[in-house]
Amino acid sequence: MARNNVGIQDDTVLPKLRQKRSGRKSQLIRFGHREIETLGLSQGFWTDLYHRAMSVYWPVFFGGAAVVFVVLNAVFGFLYWLGHEPIANADGNGPLAFFYFSIETLATVGYGDMHPQTNYGHLIATVQIFTGMSFLAVMTGLIFARFSRPRARFVFANQAVITRNEGRQTLMIRTANARHNTVSRANARLWIIRAERTKEGDQLRRFYELTLDRSEHPMFVLSWMLFHVIDKDSPLHGLTDSDLAESDALLVLNISGVDDSSAQHLYARHVYSWRDIRWQHRYKDITSVSPQGRFLLDYTKFHDVIAEEE
Repeated sequence: MARNNVGIQDDTVLPKLRQKRSGRKSQLIRFGHREIETLGLSQGFWTDLYHRAMSVYWPVFFGGAAVVFVVLNAVFGFLYWLGHEPIANADGNGPLAFFYFSIETLATVGYGDMHPQTNYGHLIATVQIFTGMSFLAVMTGLIFARFSRPRARFVFANQAVITRNEGRQTLMIRTANARHNTVSRANARLWIIRAERTKEGDQLRRFYELTLDRSEHPMFVLSWMLFHVIDKDSPLHGLTDSDLAESDALLVLNISGVDDSSAQHLYARHVYSWRDIRWQHRYKDITSVSPQGRFLLDYTKFHDVIAEEE
């Protein structure tokens, strides 16, 4: 079974990191339900501006765009105000008139009541028109990219369970496609990440892939139960709940596939802490027959688990 190192150190080193900050700002990263602190990486605002614009929440995105829009117009309005009567018919509202003219120019509206009348005014307007065209192109691209980005609506059970299935100890995770459309060539991969100590005494986090009984689904439409048999070749073989707690284990489940409706590749991930694994439990059955004789899936029971003795 292949194993690799993850570049994340255990929480035991975090107090040391906090002591060595020396005034440098640390960064908090959320990994599932877990928080990890990093120090020493440059996180300047301009280092990855596109990623920030693509990943922030919609209200923050539009709020930031509005702030940039107002600031740009305020700067150009100030530049107009520095000139000697650069804009015709701009005397009525004082400096505010230059701000309004800046908005009209940046948006290429041009109502006509105000217009540049000096070489200085034409020069600033030319620069602003070019800036406005670039700003509009960037905003159009960002908005289109955010709207067109494919989003999967896969549902993951709140807890993973370990129980006997077909006479074998098995880790089980239940998933579903909330859209109920066809996702072709759906593929699932499951990993366990846990802390281990090397012979030299260094504590590292390693990840191991947990082989699934059926890792591919030809038509993922409704629900999908994933099985990992805990045999002698499994990284979970011989482990107990306390072992997973001691190593601060995480289960990482990745599911991907092609949405037949849009022909786009969908991807989703869910992380389970060792606290989310229920031993000697199984999922409640969500299948039944409706009064009309139809096959019925009751998603109100999707996250419910019951003890084996029940």
